[in-house]
Amino acid sequence: MGRSPTQGHSTTQDVRRRRVFYIPGYDPFPPRRYRELYRTESAHQARISGYSISQRPKSGDGPYGWVVASHVEGAGTESEINILEWSDIVRDSMQAGILATYLLLARTAWIYISTGAIFRLFRLRAGPGIAAMYPVVMLLGQLATALAAAGLLGWGLAHLLPAWLAYLLGLGVVPPILHGFRKIDGKFFVHYLLLDFAFTAKHKGRNPPELEARLDEFAALIGDALRDRDLDEVLVVGHSSGVHLGVSVLARMIRAGLPQGRARLAFLSLGHAVPMQSYLPQAQGLREDLRYLSTRSELFWLDVTAPGDGCCYALCDPVSASGAAPAQGKRWPLVISAAFTQSLRPETHRKYKRRYFRLHFQYLCAFDAPKDYDYFLITAGPLSLQARYQGRKPSASVSYACYLPQSERLT
Repeated sequence: MGRSPTQGHSTTQDVRRRRVFYIPGYDPFPPRRYRELYRTESAHQARISGYSISQRPKSGDGPYGWVVASHVEGAGTESEINILEWSDIVRDSMQAGILATYLLLARTAWIYISTGAIFRLFRLRAGPGIAAMYPVVMLLGQLATALAAAGLLGWGLAHLLPAWLAYLLGLGVVPPILHGFRKIDGKFFVHYLLLDFAFTAKHKGRNPPELEARLDEFAALIGDALRDRDLDEVLVVGHSSGVHLGVSVLARMIRAGLPQGRARLAFLSLGHAVPMQSYLPQAQGLREDLRYLSTRSELFWLDVTAPGDGCCYALCDPVSASGAAPAQGKRWPLVISAAFTQSLRPETHRKYKRRYFRLHFQYLCAFDAPKDYDYFLITAGPLSLQARYQGRKPSASVSYACYLPQSERLT
């Protein structure tokens, strides 16, 4: 069912101690959610693939995290996993009331349409563009439903009251209906998606000041880990919106200079939606970070997506797609597919096929028949990211296309 955990790779151990820094996407939930996901899914993957893995609380100060011990073909490895949290910034951005939500809808739609970004994004990959239009259509549909209910009530009251007063009173049902839709947003993710896109578009591609300050804190934490001489690898993992944050954190770290005699530095980007930000007109800083990081020898960068994930730009090189690829010297990222249709049983894939957010998190979960992507071996196994994927060719059908206008591409 599964393959050998080291199939296709040298079984030589090059990591005994590792530190992992995970940067979440736009997520308001506390970091313990990721601990529980890791605990349950790693145990499941270990049973499938034939290795052992255990988890214990982390001691000491620093960001929220836990410690994982693995044994793979006799090789023991210990990894400390830390969550670089920015959920408080996310929660603060999600406080908009109903009226403010519709104003955000209008503003965000205007930014993406007036700049031409949405049309270029559709040309790049249709799936994420559809995901971007989904909250627009649904929120307008919810408003239309509430207004229709108001009209029906007004029509009923018009037999008893003057028409103007009847329809005015009917409008009173609009706010509670819209609030009702918001209460069940956990089933539809309409408000969540809109607020995610609105956060990205707020400064037309630039990070807000509070997030920039947080990225400086992340860089300092990772830099401290690189000074730990007992570590063999420092691995940064970015998921979804956390990918472009990871790019900026690593770029500023390398620009500032890395310590001598440090551990290996690696970057694993999962399910990226980088063009949603890099295609906006004020995203020049992100595009410059992408170009810079793509040329650096100080790290190994693996990008993993899957065509079955409709919330990401599957098999789109995030550097090239953003018009940031240099004419010469581009090293990264190595782009591969998690191949959901091949690494999940047909019944498992059918189960999650319409659960788009669940599929978007599949990179962090167990696979029924993993190929050469196993999140838990990468974050807790005996091989560094570089050793595991050294010599691996990009997956077939990787796209290096870019639809930004020439004036916004880096030259």
